[in-house]
Amino acid sequence: MALTNHPATDISPKPASTYKANKSTTSSSRPASTASSVASKPANNVARSSPSTASNSTSSNSSPAPPRPPPLKTKENSRNSSIPVSDLTLGLADTPPLPTSESSPDAPFLTPSTSSSNAVDWTRSFHGLSTQPFSEEAQRILQEPLKEEDIEIKPDGLAYLPEIKYRRILNRAFGPGGWGLAPRGETLVTGRSVTREYGLVVHGRLVSIARGEQQYFDPEGIPTATEGCKSNALMRCCKDLGVASELWDPVFLRKFMAQHAREVWVEHVTTKKKRKITTKKSIGGGVAYPYKEVKGP
Repeated sequence: MALTNHPATDISPKPASTYKANKSTTSSSRPASTASSVASKPANNVARSSPSTASNSTSSNSSPAPPRPPPLKTKENSRNSSIPVSDLTLGLADTPPLPTSESSPDAPFLTPSTSSSNAVDWTRSFHGLSTQPFSEEAQRILQEPLKEEDIEIKPDGLAYLPEIKYRRILNRAFGPGGWGLAPRGETLVTGRSVTREYGLVVHGRLVSIARGEQQYFDPEGIPTATEGCKSNALMRCCKDLGVASELWDPVFLRKFMAQHAREVWVEHVTTKKKRKITTKKSIGGGVAYPYKEVKGP
């Protein structure tokens, strides 16, 4: 086999400067774009990853929980959301308005002698209390003895005068519009009753203060109970004027009940339960619905 002669290669060691020159030549022979992209890529990766890592750690530690989605709107929810939830035992939002300069331009300059019932703060004022007695005609009407046919008896045996008859007596004594009930506080609603304080004002002066009360058995009956509370306060205020004073006289009550009351056994039309009630003899022996008279057990 023939051997081919190759030109001799110089394998003698080269000086260090030659290696440095070759290295610099090799590195400089690379394209500038490639070198810059390679050099910048790790830095960009680090720069990008560092803020994201910090933001992730910060958001995971300090960011609040995402808000809950709003509930679905229904007719029941919209109706309930429009009604503010409050504790009724703290009073309804019916505080009597106070007189201001806007409502009455002369209010800041009114004195007790020149003020009217519209300008006096009846929630706190005692203006005109016990300043002078009523006229003799008004006194006579207020203190007239009750007619026995006007007195009613409740099933539990309590004699009473209907509220409308108190109003008729006041209208006769002072005239329609000459008297009125001024609320002196908010309406307080407990679990089963309504109460509020009123002041009886006659001809622009306070004559009596009383707190009315009325029971109710269903929340839907609160408006009716507030009206009954007002009538109950009127009855108690009239007691100070001598109206129907016989109903607080034990001697009169014993005599009246002995002459006009009777006890009967009745049965409830719906529940069929029997009980004993007190009724008035002048009714004619009958009892009111939902009861019917039966023999005792």
